[in-house]
Amino acid sequence: MSYLRFEKAHMTNLEEALPRELLRTNRSGAYSCSTIVDCNTRKYHGLLVVPIPELNDENHVLLSSLDPTVIQHGAEFNLGLHKYQGNNYSPKGHKYIREFNCDKVPTTIYRVGGVILKKEVVFRHYEARILIRYTLVDAHSATKLRFRPFLAFRSVRQFTHENSAASREYHEVDNGIKTCMYAGYPDLYMQFSKKNAFIFQPDWYRGVEYPKEQERGYASNEDLYVPGYFEMDIKKGESIIFSAGISEIKTRRLKALFEEEVESRVPRDNFFHCLVTAAHQFHKRMPNDDRYLLAGYPWFKCRARDTFIALPGLTLAIEEQDYFELVMKTAERGLREFMEGKPLTVDIYEMDQPDVPLWAIWAVQQYAKEAGEDKCFKMYGHLVWDIVKYIEEGKHPNLFPEENGLVRVEGRDKAVTWMNSTANGRPVVPRTGFVVEINALWYNALKFAAKLARQNNDEESAAILEEKAALTKESFVDTFVNDYGYLYDYVDGNMVDWSVRPNMIFAVALDFSPLTQDQKKSVLDICTRELLTPKGLRSLSPKSGGYNPMYVGPQSQRDYAYHQGTAWPWLGGFYMEACLKLYRRTRISFVERQMVGYEDEMLLNCLGTIPEMSDGNPPFRARGGMSFAMNVAEILRTLNMLEKYTYKK
Repeated sequence: MSYLRFEKAHMTNLEEALPRELLRTNRSGAYSCSTIVDCNTRKYHGLLVVPIPELNDENHVLLSSLDPTVIQHGAEFNLGLHKYQGNNYSPKGHKYIREFNCDKVPTTIYRVGGVILKKEVVFRHYEARILIRYTLVDAHSATKLRFRPFLAFRSVRQFTHENSAASREYHEVDNGIKTCMYAGYPDLYMQFSKKNAFIFQPDWYRGVEYPKEQERGYASNEDLYVPGYFEMDIKKGESIIFSAGISEIKTRRLKALFEEEVESRVPRDNFFHCLVTAAHQFHKRMPNDDRYLLAGYPWFKCRARDTFIALPGLTLAIEEQDYFELVMKTAERGLREFMEGKPLTVDIYEMDQPDVPLWAIWAVQQYAKEAGEDKCFKMYGHLVWDIVKYIEEGKHPNLFPEENGLVRVEGRDKAVTWMNSTANGRPVVPRTGFVVEINALWYNALKFAAKLARQNNDEESAAILEEKAALTKESFVDTFVNDYGYLYDYVDGNMVDWSVRPNMIFAVALDFSPLTQDQKKSVLDICTRELLTPKGLRSLSPKSGGYNPMYVGPQSQRDYAYHQGTAWPWLGGFYMEACLKLYRRTRISFVERQMVGYEDEMLLNCLGTIPEMSDGNPPFRARGGMSFAMNVAEILRTLNMLEKYTYKK
């Protein structure tokens, strides 16, 4: 039985089917994404979506969709599905779906009378090429297949509309055609494993509508260009493979290529394997061999904070230490370039955020647990020391060391922490001064640096670092601990933020905490009572002013809700770590129950992965990006910790 499987009742009910999305990536920045019934509901959806660096740093939808039609005795049965204005769906091909499963590769079974057609889809690794295999499982009479491609040739952030500038020109290639709608774009090659007839019949399909964009308060309709259609005979038991890419391929290789791709896939037959596959989808390898982690899909890029937070979970937790080292090699180069005031040669955004170097040290700290402290010091000891020294000397443009041992940031006019939503050019949550998680990370960094110094037999440096850490610890408690058992979120002079937020959990979860055991338990208890949900920690307590848990409506409305009550799974990962560190094996069953809430996501939204966030109130509906790296990472790290605590003697 397939773990990710849906019967006819789910597939033919659009209320059930349309919220469920399917993502395929090629680990080089390109992707393919739609719903499980192949009806695009976002402007980000498309069968072939690729980066085009010559144009900009965005992805671009080349091939929006491909409608297959079964023809028997002159009768045509179109298996496609599009939503048009006025809530009209056409041609309603979903009614022919009998089964869908996503074990190794997404597979859809259609039945039209006596015809049973199987469709399987793979996205080729490290190449912008989508491959679809159609197999005629059963048929009682002569059968033809017709394929109608819908082209967009536009950025994922824009729409295309009928226009006279779009080129209708095409050229025949091996078992297919190549075409390009606009100058600056690469040619799109559409080819089959079998000879076929291409009938040139150019037309625009007008008023295609994307309901997810409507929900988000954006423009939501566009026109798609169809150059014509491909047609060919197919016999019972025969398989035909369609290829779409930005380079030509020898079509006689398609069948073998498809089989190779299928064989390389790991079955998504349980929760853990789904998460491992999702982890690999964030990989990005550039032509110069730089390695990155995308922050998420569909609109996220490589961001520094996300990279360092997600890196241990996406690599070390699944025994992929080598990929940790590859990503860290690229990220370290960017971090050093930033600290040295040089132009960045890496494609990582937001390297200037004040908590980024501290999260880098945290990531190295996790590496030490898996690879050993000796190897960690050889690989990253100098990086840790250089970061600490850089901060101590006040060289960071927005991380200021104070005499009390804490570090201060300026966040009144610009969002400088992970709570980075803005409205009218100003931070919605203007966290400034002494910020709780930044100072918890700073204390942790000092203690870890001292540990590495001792590892290198540098007792003098270790003693100096320990002395600074002791001062930081004392000031942290004096500054953040209040009489109500939790921590202020930030303190700016005489102004303290009493909001109950999840950022205090880091002071409990980190390996080196400035808090006493009683203080840790008190903070954890507050988080449990006021912030914990089945989908992670709320970004704000319901008892705090401004609680806004529903991430809905137009952009401005969502901006105000983004960090004012929404629930974030990655924060839940640190909460679980705090539970296990404080209560050890006695909390194993509790953490296992919490994992059930995340496992539900495997079948609810984007299959096999974790969305960006959820509403803070029941039913905790998923919101934001369909797949978020930090969330997948922290759940994988939690599962890894669970295993260690479970089998710990």
